[in-house]
Amino acid sequence: MNYPRILICTFLMALVTYIIRMLPLAIFRKKIHNRFIRSFLAYVPYAVLAAMTFPEILYSTGNPYSAVFGLAAALVLAYKGKGLLTVALGSTAVVFVVEQIMNFFT
Repeated sequence: MNYPRILICTFLMALVTYIIRMLPLAIFRKKIHNRFIRSFLAYVPYAVLAAMTFPEILYSTGNPYSAVFGLAAALVLAYKGKGLLTVALGSTAVVFVVEQIMNFFT
């Protein structure tokens, strides 16, 4: 193992993480009044969560068809304004039912 390289890489990752977390605190000392920036910052967590989970959702079950049904159920439940727990349990139940139906016919 190349320990100096590992230590340098770890230090650089820590530095980049610290800078990303420290800059907003150092730059934005006042309350943000711009409506566009406030709405942009409000939607960032949802966009990041969607970008992190969407490709993996389609490959997380035993069959892509059940994953698509689960995704559709989650989208419908989320569109109707249900909570996170309801969406997660509902989509999981749909995936389970679809996989049981597919196992019954195969």
